[in-house]
Amino acid sequence: MATIKDVARLAGVGVGTASRVISGNGSVAPATAERVRKVIAQLKFRPSHAARSLGAGTSKLIGVYIPFLRGTFYTPILRVIDTVLRTNGLHMVVAFGEGIEDERVETNDGMRFLLDRDCDGLIVLSNALQDEDLKALGPAARQVVVLNRHFDRIKDQCFTADHVQGGVQAARALLQHKHKDIAVISGPTTSPDNVARLGGFMGELAQRGLDISRVQTLPGDFSNHAGWDAAGALLAQKKRPTAVFCANDEMAIGLLAHFQERGLSVPHEVSVLGYDDSPSAEFAAPRLTSVHVPSREVALAGLHWLLNRCYDMELPVSRQFEISVSWRASVAAPPSRKRS
Repeated sequence: MATIKDVARLAGVGVGTASRVISGNGSVAPATAERVRKVIAQLKFRPSHAARSLGAGTSKLIGVYIPFLRGTFYTPILRVIDTVLRTNGLHMVVAFGEGIEDERVETNDGMRFLLDRDCDGLIVLSNALQDEDLKALGPAARQVVVLNRHFDRIKDQCFTADHVQGGVQAARALLQHKHKDIAVISGPTTSPDNVARLGGFMGELAQRGLDISRVQTLPGDFSNHAGWDAAGALLAQKKRPTAVFCANDEMAIGLLAHFQERGLSVPHEVSVLGYDDSPSAEFAAPRLTSVHVPSREVALAGLHWLLNRCYDMELPVSRQFEISVSWRASVAAPPSRKRS
């Protein structure tokens, strides 16, 4: 593979002159520039990303870390980041955990991997990230945006929806259909946004007069499999709830699949409510009613802030993100109320 040194040698110029022709920065005599370009064509030379970026002093790369590469939650976030970056002549490098090591270790390794690739800034999504990890980044922490979390150390660099309000909206969705016998499929207790949404959910139920000690909570890990297992546990009980709130859509879809296989009709016998309003919710069977969390808008706001910081752009940065309920077919009144 030809190098810039090969181009310079065959064109009879110095490496610096060849670099100026390639980058388009600096003064080069027209005849010399034309000679260099002919050699580039002859050798089919393609400058490395690093070489093209020397003139600008930046890599034009933004790193993104996500905990794992599965499910439907992260795909829209990655898509909007990539689209905006490409529109601005930038590119995305993605690192993700594999679930082999401790999640916090994987997060720190992923961030270091991205920084070692000379990314100008990082967007990080991780429930395992700690304040000490940000401190350990040193000056590089000024170029980091965290999504779906809040850290006082870098509060202006954190972008998240109000998950407490999301839990409140979930409770109200079931209460307006007169549900009182409710079960919850929880996400990991180590996930701050999961704790927030369940806190909002239980708090709203209590405020409306329900005895939350009677609300059965089954553990989950945000996976389809966790929803499937939770459905089996609920079906094994003599008295089933009339409604189930799942802390994300992936678990809700696993729950729906198990109910369907066992012949339990949703929403005629039991209602199911999801959370996130991910793309898969609209095509579940039945179509899943879900709390809409504007994750795309959150990611866009964080990305705009980072581009303004790294490249002196002036993109709009929002701090308010509206949470609502996307009503579909999986929530209805309890069976007894329908009969009456």
